[in-house]
Amino acid sequence: MGGRWIDEWDPEDEVFWREKGERVANRNLLFSVVSEHIGFSIWTLWSVMVLFMGPEYGIDPAGKFFLIAVATLVGAVIRVPYSFAVARFGGRNWTVISALLLLLPTGAAYAVMEPGTSYTTFVLVAALTGVGGGNFASSMTNINAFFPLHRKGWALGLNAGGGNIGVPVVQLVGLAVIGTAGAAHPRIVLGLYLPLIVVAAVCAALFMDNLAPVRNDTGAVKEAARDAHTWIMAFLYVGTFGSFIGYSFAFGLVLQTQFGRTPLEAASLTFVGPLLGSLIRPVGGSLADKYGGARITLGTFVAMAAATGVVVLASLAESFAVFLVGFTSLFVLSGLGNGSTFKMVPAIFKAKAHAAGLTGEEADAYGRRISGASMGLIGALGAVGGLGINLAFRQSFQTAGTGTAAFVAFLAFYAACIAVTWAVYLRKPATTRATATAGTAEAAATAGTTGPAGTSVTAGQGGPVDAVDAADAGVPARSRFGYSEV
Repeated sequence: MGGRWIDEWDPEDEVFWREKGERVANRNLLFSVVSEHIGFSIWTLWSVMVLFMGPEYGIDPAGKFFLIAVATLVGAVIRVPYSFAVARFGGRNWTVISALLLLLPTGAAYAVMEPGTSYTTFVLVAALTGVGGGNFASSMTNINAFFPLHRKGWALGLNAGGGNIGVPVVQLVGLAVIGTAGAAHPRIVLGLYLPLIVVAAVCAALFMDNLAPVRNDTGAVKEAARDAHTWIMAFLYVGTFGSFIGYSFAFGLVLQTQFGRTPLEAASLTFVGPLLGSLIRPVGGSLADKYGGARITLGTFVAMAAATGVVVLASLAESFAVFLVGFTSLFVLSGLGNGSTFKMVPAIFKAKAHAAGLTGEEADAYGRRISGASMGLIGALGAVGGLGINLAFRQSFQTAGTGTAAFVAFLAFYAACIAVTWAVYLRKPATTRATATAGTAEAAATAGTTGPAGTSVTAGQGGPVDAVDAADAGVPARSRFGYSEV
């Protein structure tokens, strides 16, 4: 798999982008989406398998929540090495490898999915599906390198949204099987996905490319890990993507456990929320391109808090219709926030490059270098939020027989996300050191990290840095951490 390497790649060069870059980038984006889509389907496979597990399996709701929590955890942890694999093996090569790895959990599930299998075996097989979660990190890192900054919000949103649609698709497949063959035939779902995995791997091998300029950079990883904004964005991504993936895993089981829905009834509703959340993710990225990611993210968290309040009230009143509306709204809003938060990441690090006095390709290269490294960490920690959601549901149902307490905890977390987004990226400081205009740079006063030319680039703590480019910002307004808008 040593072929299809591109030695020179400069998407910020308008002539290069128009004559060659855009066509190549869009082709890689298309087949990246295909592979990531299948990856998400396999990662969330157990959100469907648990609907097939009737009383004959001898597993209570708490045990089922633990199964999907295990899959969530492994998928979150494996995102870190997956994000570095692109630079080590090449984006095309790793897409082929990671797609073929999906055969392992799918084949294992096909072998064991029947009554009488031990619970320990189910846990181990559920853990294997975590490799599907890793596909997101490598795919996003790869596509981030292909596109210029002004197109990243759209491209990353489409890449992630197309992948996320794998969640409702596998749930629709499960619904079709339950509705036609019955809940005793989970192997039909698994049998359908085995050839699709092979198709995704073959398409990646034939139509994708490796970018030679993308190289593993341990310095970039250390730099990203030291930067406060990596961890702040990871916290916010826990609130958006963690919610999306956690709710996607748990939705059908919540409907069965709290409202007594049958497998067919639960399956007929489970896919709607993830589908809407996946479709709207590119819209979140596009809105962030136009109005600024922090504004869209803040509005999203406010709306998520309101929707969670509706779910809590519906749960207390035992109103299934209102509960369904509120829960579905959470999917839509989390999808919107997924797009806006990931747009913020490259904008933040390009602004930091300008703050250090870097310009042109040097600033672009620094932004790509650090944002690519940070995305792996942010994506991994964001997915951990899905684990937290499923463990919260497990505890809530174990102790109270309802998910209300879990939703109250989620409401408190969204309130914290609102406060952090406003305080870090939107709040104006008490004193303004200088008049900020989009595209100008101002070095920060605190110690930081080193840019590509040895220039100090602040970690974003305690001093203003550059306003983000006009392409990423609306009307400039100084925040305490120095970003007019990301």
